[in-house]
Amino acid sequence: MKKAQQKNLLIAVLLILFAAAMRLIIDIPNISPIAAIALFAAAVIKDKKWAIILPISILFISDIIIGFYEYQIMLAVYASFLLIAGIGYLIRKKINVKNIALASISASVIFFIISNFAVWMMWYPKSIAGIIQAYTLAIPFFKYEVLGTAAYTTLLFGAHYLLKQYALKAETIRK
Repeated sequence: MKKAQQKNLLIAVLLILFAAAMRLIIDIPNISPIAAIALFAAAVIKDKKWAIILPISILFISDIIIGFYEYQIMLAVYASFLLIAGIGYLIRKKINVKNIALASISASVIFFIISNFAVWMMWYPKSIAGIIQAYTLAIPFFKYEVLGTAAYTTLLFGAHYLLKQYALKAETIRK
């Protein structure tokens, strides 16, 4: 691995670990860094294996600490983050503000649709009225999901960009 790639990976991993710690500290429903971590890791970590393993591992470890819930819903949540990582892969060749914003919104929508579908399957009548009720009652949480994902996505991509610029300038000064 080249020195520049190692620095990029180190910066990415440190930012991801910081964001992951926030999942344990901030206890507001749906204000979570995991979707942003999945997007960010898939977009900036070159090794595709680690780009997937890292966010899923962080989710699992934090679930151990926070506590598990119904496995059917957990599977849906984990699957949604794998799809969200796929969005990160789509923007990795052209990371810019527009693509990051669209990816963040898409991540929130994917999480909302998949996780609430699983909630409907577990806890609501299997009918049109039941699914409408499940999604309607989830709308207040969606606001927090969008805000949290946008904030953490901005933090991760923004800090990564700034730290890379700082490292590049420091490298130039040393030469």
